[in-house]
This record gives sequence, structure tokens and C-alpha cells, in this order.
Amino acid sequence: MSDVPASASPALSRRAFGVDLGPPRTPTPLLEVRGLHVAFGSPAALPAVDGVDLSIDAGEVVGVVGESGSGKSVSALAVMGLVDDPGRVAAERLAFDGRDLLGLAPTARRALLGRDLAMIFQDPQGSLNPAFTVEYQLVEALRLHEGGSRRALRTRALELLRAVEIPDAERRLAAYPHQLSGGMAQRVMLAMAIACDPRLLIADEPTTALDVTIQAQMLALLKRLQRERGMALLLITHDLGVIAEVAQRVVVMYAGQVVETAPVDALFARPHHPYTAALLAALPERNAGRRRLRTLGGVVPAPHERPAGCLLAPRCAYVRPRCVAERPALFEVEDGRAARCFFPLHTPHAVPPSRPEAFDGHDAGDPAAPASRSDAPAAEAAP
Repeated sequence: MSDVPASASPALSRRAFGVDLGPPRTPTPLLEVRGLHVAFGSPAALPAVDGVDLSIDAGEVVGVVGESGSGKSVSALAVMGLVDDPGRVAAERLAFDGRDLLGLAPTARRALLGRDLAMIFQDPQGSLNPAFTVEYQLVEALRLHEGGSRRALRTRALELLRAVEIPDAERRLAAYPHQLSGGMAQRVMLAMAIACDPRLLIADEPTTALDVTIQAQMLALLKRLQRERGMALLLITHDLGVIAEVAQRVVVMYAGQVVETAPVDALFARPHHPYTAALLAALPERNAGRRRLRTLGGVVPAPHERPAGCLLAPRCAYVRPRCVAERPALFEVEDGRAARCFFPLHTPHAVPPSRPEAFDGHDAGDPAAPASRSDAPAAEAAP
């Protein structure tokens, strides 16, 4: 399939890829996260997640992308209430369907988990209990939230395994986790997650540990289940190809902060944040004829090494004195789009590069030039 022209309308290009555009944005999101901070260690420790803003509507598919250590998974664990000591979670607002999650009693919050909120993890075999069979673990999850006779729960467990396309489901009920392949274990985790028809499923790197063929099958399964059940899906990944394949809207994270959020088509065509532009420029299909992929110089700063100004300033090709002195907020750049940048690309505020060598091979000289989106072979966020 050929690249979608940057000039094509977002709706047409999304339909061309067979991706459901989803429901329109609603005034009250299903999940609303505002000013989320997560820190570990002493009270003086700097946050690993630093002021994250995130929302997702009922039935929407949102992708969160960023390299390892950007705070994606920790943010999801904070939403689920799974940050253990010495982790500390604070937020201006952390609400699900209008209910303040941080203000809920522990028993009330636990009651939401599995029933309305569910999560699958990137290490499925490490998430399943090795001492119990698939049947036992599925039945216990169902008993906790639904109740019923042992026979009815077993029948329901069998239906769930078939729903996630596990072959020979009857036999797999008796299997232990070590007897399952990685892809099969992930399907079992998915069956447990959808057991109570959650309104929001958080999938944390669901394809990372799988080979390419199984990755494609898992993505197709997630898309089908999301569409059939009408649930919202928050997909966490470092793989831009996964984002292009599944998501309707994308949130880009860097060093514990959200640096850009936009509809997927708009982001692939005209990134506003230099970090997003660097990720897209590292896609293999945008490096045809090069001996190696483009890379962004430097490393992500650790929490104790973060600069006073913009966290990307030491690595950015467009850095200005203001970027070094001040830390930008997440500005609304245009309708439905925001970027954490004083000089967002492809806008009247864009500036020419101050040090184009900061990004190897990046055509930093034309911040207004559109970047076309391709039909997404898998590509990872540049380290």
C-alpha cells in the first residue's frame, strides 16, 4: 500500500487504513488524568512521572508512545492503583467516569479493577501464577466479580478462551502457565481482563515479547474485541507501527512528561514537537537509501539530571535561550492538538534550527515541510 499523502483529509486517510475513527470527543471523558506525579524513594525524590495530562473517552482508542523510561507504564500503574511503596502518587485530578480515584476507599477502588478497569501487562507469563491452571485463575477472577456455580464459571471461562481465539480451548483450561507460549499466555491474560466486560482496557506493551506474526494476530484481536465490546482502549507502546495500526489519538511521552498529543493522522503528517519529529524521522521507510537510521543525539535525562528548562533542550535541534531558561507547559497548538514547546514545528511560531547536527540526518532546515505517513511497518521509538 502506498503512503497516504500529507494533503489527504485525516478522515479519508484513517478509513483508507481500515481504522475505525471512533466516537466524537465528549465533554466528560471516561478517564481524566490531570497533573499526575509519581515519585519513588525519599520525600525529596524527583518525580518519575512529572505532571502528566491524559484523557480518554468511552469507546476511544488512545496510544501512548515513548521510549523506555519515559513514564508510560508507571502512569498506567498509577491509574490502576498498582504503584507500590516507596512510590507516591499525586494528581490534580485522577477520575474514572467522574469518580475521584484517589479519594476512593481502597475497597471501592479495588472493586473497580477488573470490573470497569482492566489491564494486561507486557510479561504475560510473569503475570500468571505458575502454581495454578488457566481454569483456576480464570474461574477465580470471575468468582470475585460475578459469582455463580463452579460449572457456570467453568463454562464462562471456556467461552472467554474461545473469544480470544485460543485453539483447543477445552484442553488449555487444564494447562499451567509454563505450558503456554508467549502468545498463548498473553491471550489468557486478555481473557481474564475482558471477563467482566470492562469499560476501559489498558494494554501495556502487549506485543513486545511476541514474534512479528503473533504481534499482528494480537493487534487484530485487540481491535476486534474493542470494536465488538465498545470498550475504551489505552495502548501503551514504544512501537509507532502499532500506534498507526490501532490508535485514533496518540500521546507522546518523553522523560516523564507528555510532550505532544494529537489525532494519529495529524501527528504523522505534521508533528509539532521536535521529539515527535525525531521519532518519525527514524522510521525505516523514511530512511530509504541510508546506511543507518537517523538518530537523536544524547540520552534521556534521569530524574536527578533533568535541566531547569525544557527537558529536550540539551538534545534539540531548535533550542533557543528561552528553552534553556524556562520549562514549557503543554500548550494547545490547534484544535485537538497540544505540544510542550515554545516554538512548535509547522506553525507560525516555528524557528529555524540552531544546531541541525543535533539530529543525525534530520532535515531540520524546513520545520514547515510536511512529513508523509506510511502504512506503518513496525517501527520503534528511537533510543
